[in-house]
Amino acid sequence: MGLILEMLSYPFLVRAVVGGVLVSLCASLLGVSLVLKRYSMIGDGLSHVSFGSLSVALALGWSPLKVSIPVVILAAFFLLRITENGKLKSDAAIAMISASALAIGIVATSLTTGMTTDVSSYMFGSILAMSPSDVGLSAGLSLVVLGLFLICYNKVFAVTFDESFAKATGVNVSLYNVLIAVLTAVTIVLGMRMMGAMLISSLIIFPALTSMRIFKSFRSVVWSSGILSVICFCIGMAASYKYSTPAGATVVLVNLAAFFLFGMGNILQRLAGTGRTTARCGS
Repeated sequence: MGLILEMLSYPFLVRAVVGGVLVSLCASLLGVSLVLKRYSMIGDGLSHVSFGSLSVALALGWSPLKVSIPVVILAAFFLLRITENGKLKSDAAIAMISASALAIGIVATSLTTGMTTDVSSYMFGSILAMSPSDVGLSAGLSLVVLGLFLICYNKVFAVTFDESFAKATGVNVSLYNVLIAVLTAVTIVLGMRMMGAMLISSLIIFPALTSMRIFKSFRSVVWSSGILSVICFCIGMAASYKYSTPAGATVVLVNLAAFFLFGMGNILQRLAGTGRTTARCGS
């Protein structure tokens, strides 16, 4: 408790925690659908697109977030279009866009300012990079993302598990696929200030995969993923503050530890179930 109170005495840490909790929650909820639809690497691809657009914006003296958000949304829409048309597999399309955007960002950086503190913070993350305006924008957009996810929950569930059945029942599958991609794009851009382009996809992948090791229903996995993501983020921030380690990397390591712990819990559940079955058979 003393450590928490000490952390909250620093305004920049309060901003980081508020923004990080909201972004972590958004990423984890969307991550369940993305993992089940085998689009888990879309976060990595879009983070590289975001880095490329942020680098160009900084080189030209423009507002990074205001430039990056529409660019990443367009990239997400383009990525869905080319994969739905069947011209490219999803993994190939993500790899192509990811590498191209990263190359553009690196070239733009090298030709102008070089690897400055601002560019480095977007690539690797920095809790010091969260300004009050960033937190305000992150909070507002995160609430919009959460609201849209909750409003469209039933349609997202249908599209995630069976697109053909959803289409037969009158659901506009393309619209909701685009909605998922757009919400993911916004979340990726908001989370880059904290986690960096190299690590932001972990907030999407880890909570969903971890929750799926214990729970089987979609609703249970969504709830578990959201709660677990927030807890892991807060533990990671506290550990980062106490041991002076990079915040983004520490959060990822805490998520990794949770993944292994839930895996052990899954094994124990199976062993307990096997034991009960053996006991019934013996009786």
